[in-house]
Amino acid sequence: MADLYSELGVPRTADAATIKRAYRKLAKELHPDRNSDNPDAENQFKEVNEAYDALKDPDRKAAYDRFG
Repeated sequence: MADLYSELGVPRTADAATIKRAYRKLAKELHPDRNSDNPDAENQFKEVNEAYDALKDPDRKAAYDRFG
């Protein structure tokens, strides 16, 4: 898995609101229902979801920032 911040396209200094905004934008763009012609969209959508899952929780975000 790539860097979680780069998955969402935000800098490491991004706050929770910026992370959420980036996630929502990417989730809309990459949703498999909207991209039936793109076979890789589902995998990209899953990666974005996993990145957001880790970064939306302040404790998990802090642990990721410390340990990667």
